[in-house]
Amino acid sequence: MSPNKTNFWLILFFCTFSHGLHADIVDVGVVLDMESWVGKSINSSITMAISDFYARNDSYRSKIALHPRDSKGDPLEAMSNIVDLLNTVKVSAIIGPETYIGSKLVTDETKVPIFTFAGKSSMQHPYLFQIIEDEFAMTQGIAALVQLFKWRDLIFVYEDTDHEHNILEHLFESFQDKNIRITYRSAISASATNDQVIEELRKLMSIQTTIVIVHVSPSLASSIFLNAKMLGMMSKEYAWILTPKTIEIMHSTEFQVIESLQGAIGFRPYIPMSSKMHDLSKRWRNGSSRELPTLAIWAYDTVWALAESIEKVGAGSMILSEIVNIEFKGASGEFRLSGNKLVSNGFEIINAVDHGERKVGHWTVSNGIRRAHLPLHDAAPHSSSNIEDVIWPGGSTVTPKGWISRMNVGKTLRIGVRTGPSFNYFADAYYDAQKNRTTATGFSVDVFNTCLHALPYEVSYELVPFASGSYDDLINKVYNQQLDGVLGDSTILASRSQYVDFTATYTDVGIGTLIRIKERDSWPWGFLKRFDADLWLTYAVFGILAILSVWAIPAVNQFEHERRLAQQIKTIAVLVLLSIFFAQRRRLLKYLSVSVMIVWFGLVAFLFKQSYRATQASLTSVEKVELALKQGVVGFHGGSLFGDLKLSYNMKNSYHSYEDYDDALSRGGKHGGADAIVDEVPYIKMFLRRYPHDYAMVLSKPITSGFGFIFAKGSPLVIEMSREIAKIREDGTLMKLEMEWFGKDFSLAFPTMVEPPNLVRFWGLFIVIGVSLALALMVLALYLVRARMDLETIITFLVGQSLVATTVNLWVKISNRAGRADFYLQDRLIRLYNFFNE
Repeated sequence: MSPNKTNFWLILFFCTFSHGLHADIVDVGVVLDMESWVGKSINSSITMAISDFYARNDSYRSKIALHPRDSKGDPLEAMSNIVDLLNTVKVSAIIGPETYIGSKLVTDETKVPIFTFAGKSSMQHPYLFQIIEDEFAMTQGIAALVQLFKWRDLIFVYEDTDHEHNILEHLFESFQDKNIRITYRSAISASATNDQVIEELRKLMSIQTTIVIVHVSPSLASSIFLNAKMLGMMSKEYAWILTPKTIEIMHSTEFQVIESLQGAIGFRPYIPMSSKMHDLSKRWRNGSSRELPTLAIWAYDTVWALAESIEKVGAGSMILSEIVNIEFKGASGEFRLSGNKLVSNGFEIINAVDHGERKVGHWTVSNGIRRAHLPLHDAAPHSSSNIEDVIWPGGSTVTPKGWISRMNVGKTLRIGVRTGPSFNYFADAYYDAQKNRTTATGFSVDVFNTCLHALPYEVSYELVPFASGSYDDLINKVYNQQLDGVLGDSTILASRSQYVDFTATYTDVGIGTLIRIKERDSWPWGFLKRFDADLWLTYAVFGILAILSVWAIPAVNQFEHERRLAQQIKTIAVLVLLSIFFAQRRRLLKYLSVSVMIVWFGLVAFLFKQSYRATQASLTSVEKVELALKQGVVGFHGGSLFGDLKLSYNMKNSYHSYEDYDDALSRGGKHGGADAIVDEVPYIKMFLRRYPHDYAMVLSKPITSGFGFIFAKGSPLVIEMSREIAKIREDGTLMKLEMEWFGKDFSLAFPTMVEPPNLVRFWGLFIVIGVSLALALMVLALYLVRARMDLETIITFLVGQSLVATTVNLWVKISNRAGRADFYLQDRLIRLYNFFNE
């Protein structure tokens, strides 16, 4: 070896050795499935991140040394690798795995952060971080998309693993506020065979819901979509929504898989374009023809965050406290950890079309769904549509309605109907023996036909009459598949729902109390209960004050003779009575006395009269009903319903027709009839149409759920008919049918709870009266002062002349001086004064 070469190797060794002396090596483990595409991508991204970080920060004293391990896609193998790295290598952090290992298998005693790309984070394990999309944010985005397209029912297909139950909780929470329902959950094993996948898909085909959310691994998704296309499920009636876990299937290299996805839409974590992301993608494409996976981008930023934290605090337990506070703009956008998981930057909505993909929208927590061509931070779209036009399966541009009928159109349904009930006008069935045909009319029949004819396909049915038996008997026949459904006034009950399905109710809910309203309240002192004691007392006090004011104003100059105190009181009392009963017929003073009378009679007398009458009528009726329910005879609708309901009423007699109701209430409980009848609200409404004048429903309780149509368990007509019932309720059709059969709009005759008016209710009224009286007396006092009373009047008043005479004399003198004496009023009062002193 020449001296020059020897010197070169010595210098190189010295430089390397000296750099090693100054660099603090920190061991970091990497556990990935090195045989899978995602695992290989994450591993390559980690290596690139280490190289880029230290190339930019060559002066840093610490340096990460990677220790890769191959989990081979096996969770147990991954856990074994982690234990080996912790116990043998003594690593300061672990990146991976991308498969779920279970939080319970991770020990926090070692205080080593683990950045996993699968599973779920847990605050019980502060050293376990989830570098994956925020599942709760993702479910909120899916809920917003479903709501945007006005879908209500969904199918959820997920991989049968323990940790997938977490996303189900998020889905239920996100869907609950938007009235979205998961009608079917399909759990498929990751190791399912092709036949097992087909079998599960055939189950989905038997369900009328056609909106499917797929949350499985890309490998399992390939089998699902290939078979779904073969079975004809990638048609215009279906909508397929892929979660971020599944959407990587769009990067498949198999043409048949890409072709089977056409029309599907999916959610992918949003990665904003930046110079750092552009450079990373450019270098990635130099070595691979496939797109860089999102997990690999997050892994790249995770290495930068970990390396920066190690440089600041070194190896050890301080890494945790440092990395949870780190925040920077990386290749994936704003990188920040919160609650042991990666904070979401939102999602982009992808449409698989033309054997590729097209962005049709974005979703963020703050702004919801917006069109893809808008800048992400725009506050609102400039179009009525929040998303680009989507190409659905089958190449359709029409949004799937979300359901498809599974009915056998050629089959004639057998619908049972009762012919015996005497409560008519709901489903009155008639059997024609000659034609061997049953027809029916009534409110329930009209609603049934209206909804059935509104369906997008034709459904034929024949009525099967039953002259005897209850609705429970007909329900048993539906349960035993002897009937397809039941038409009539059938009450929705929880006990019945165990055997059949009910549609949404099309009537009022609850039970009511029916009474006769032409009876009178017989308690002689019942009127005192119509106002409370405080109100009666205040009324009396203000009445006396008002009368004294009315008396004082015109009586100032009316009485000239001295009288004893008893006679004065007698005179005042008579004036009070005259003011109450004859004030409106007397010609009062045109000024103060008239104004006081207007206030008193206008406000108090009129309002009290109206309030008293209304309260009297209401309390009388309600008291009568309450008394009848507690002590009287209470009748009820004959049948099985009220025998099952637990009511606190003393129900004794059952009745089976509207005529029976009329006869029983007319006779009353003391004469073999009933004081009140309890029945469901629809029956009472129908009764009141026939007897609108003598009866009223005064009490109602929401105990029952109204009437609904009955179908066999799992029948698609249940949801479809319920949907049509909701439509005719909204557009007013149901109201028109009610007006046709029940007559005018119906409401309770009296409130269910009536309280006597109290002082608080009329307190403002008494304030107005008090102020008016005070103003009247103040004006009177000003007149007295202005009259310049002479010495004789003052002395006569002080030496004991009677109050009445003094007031009359004083009023006469004041009026004479003012030139405004009312001789007519003086004459009448003096005659009245002399009359009471004879």
